Amino acid sequence: MGGYARILRAPGVAPILVATLIGRMPIGISGLAILLYVQDVSGSFAAAGVCAGALALGSAVGAPFQGRLVDWRGERALLPLAFVHAAGLILVWLLGASGAVPAVLAVAAFAAGAAIPPVSSVLRSRWPVLLADEPDLLPTAYALDSVMIEIIFVAGPLLTTVIVAIVGPEYALALSAACVLGGTSMLLASLHGRGRPQAPAAGTRRFGLGALAAPGLRTLVVVSLPVGFALGTMEVVLPAFSADEGSKELAGLLLAVWSGASAVSGLLYGARPARAPLTDVHMRLAISLPLACAALLIATDPVTMALMAIIAGLPIAPLIASRNQLVERVAPLGTSTEAFTWPLTALVAGVSLGAAVSGTLIEQHSWATAVLVAVAASAAGAALLFTRRASLTTALPAPR
Repeated sequence: MGGYARILRAPGVAPILVATLIGRMPIGISGLAILLYVQDVSGSFAAAGVCAGALALGSAVGAPFQGRLVDWRGERALLPLAFVHAAGLILVWLLGASGAVPAVLAVAAFAAGAAIPPVSSVLRSRWPVLLADEPDLLPTAYALDSVMIEIIFVAGPLLTTVIVAIVGPEYALALSAACVLGGTSMLLASLHGRGRPQAPAAGTRRFGLGALAAPGLRTLVVVSLPVGFALGTMEVVLPAFSADEGSKELAGLLLAVWSGASAVSGLLYGARPARAPLTDVHMRLAISLPLACAALLIATDPVTMALMAIIAGLPIAPLIASRNQLVERVAPLGTSTEAFTWPLTALVAGVSLGAAVSGTLIEQHSWATAVLVAVAASAAGAALLFTRRASLTTALPAPR
């Protein structure tokens, strides 16, 4: 674990990590908070689901445009976005309190999602700059980033649950707004005076393909969709299994075990030195995902499902970490922040699609059927990655 200690000792890195952890906490808070708040004020889980989905859709749609904005204008674009996102969350609260119809709440949630600052992409694009004197730490840095995301997905819902139990879901929205404003402000202060990735060259078209001009990035975007589909399916399958077992409370434990296994695996991935070309490592991890998901089919009771959930979680953080390393390699010059948003957008879209499809499959058939579809989708993604692996070894110059 010495690599992680070296990263934390690098000048200015620790404050940046704290700032991004706080600034990204809305990823783990806002969706659940909106779901619970809209259900509370409307009495409808269907309306609540639509509003939570609108938030996620807005985030997926807006991220690439925000990334390009940061590439062009620098970090100063982050704070206005943070204010708009925070205002959108508070607007959902105020509209709900005034009795607005769910459609209006969904529009406000979409707007809030579309403005969430691309803090994750900013951090990922800055790692080569922050660790310019120690480039051998880049794989460890991207692994650490994946682990931080897992921490957010565990801590965010827990914080939301506590706040809802004590004061109400609207205050979870307020906490999320405070986190995005506070974390973004801290990040800007921590980045002040530091170098940044190369900006777009003079004369570059602002509305061209941008980062998507790189064939390798297009490959990573396309194959991120089935990965997200598998993850979205798992998020529904584990609660469905718990319901079949007659214990809805079991769902939280199984999801925590699944996420925890991913986090531990990510830490171990970043701690060990690379022993194979990055493209090969990523390919192996992509192949391991459908095999790991298939392990859930063995489960017959809560204990075996918990064990299989550990197996299912193992490839996730290393897969995402290696994908981010590849994004950094294949992104055209001057598009680094935007480049990191595209695979994330595809991943989120896949999660939403996987959750929707698996819910229907579980209702009409069984949770095992949903797992089989997730295995097939992630296997197809791995096969596509194999056929396009050559595109991951070539980077493009700055777009014109």
